[in-house]
Amino acid sequence: MMKKKIVVAITGASGSVYAKLLLDALQNLNSQVAEVAVVMSDNAKQVWQFELDNEDYNNLPYKFYAKNDFMAPFASGSAKFDTMVIIPCSMGTLGRIAGGISDDLISRAADVILKERRKLILVARDTPLNLIHIRNMAAITEAGGIICPAVPSFYNKPQTVEEVALTVVNRVIDLMGLENESYRWGEKDK
Repeated sequence: MMKKKIVVAITGASGSVYAKLLLDALQNLNSQVAEVAVVMSDNAKQVWQFELDNEDYNNLPYKFYAKNDFMAPFASGSAKFDTMVIIPCSMGTLGRIAGGISDDLISRAADVILKERRKLILVARDTPLNLIHIRNMAAITEAGGIICPAVPSFYNKPQTVEEVALTVVNRVIDLMGLENESYRWGEKDK
């Protein structure tokens, strides 16, 4: 298996725990990953600090890019990043991507991933949805993106908030094409 080059974008939607758990998991999956590049919106930093009571994103071993750094390698298809995950993905970011508006590095990178026919996964985090949200999700799906709502599952009987959130993160890891140990419906414990 070729190692993947991955962009993780974090927006200001509620759900910082999803981003934290994904970034932690990618450290453990480093034998499958060549590079992880991270971009956070200003709101994402504020929400992370509020929800998780820390600034641990500063301690992660990944290269972080400023939200307006259009010189970041993944702002161009020539850098050959395989996958981009926006986790959590605000409806504003989703709408700008659906409309082809590349006004920051997150929306530009998503546009690049779509135009290069690579894998874009948006972990949409809002409820309820209005018709504009649904149409924007349809536009992204029609363009080749994957909408993966931050909807946890409970059949593995999670006991903590992190275990609940990990049910979403494990789905994202599967969608990224990475091998990961997680609960599988219908499979007996090994």
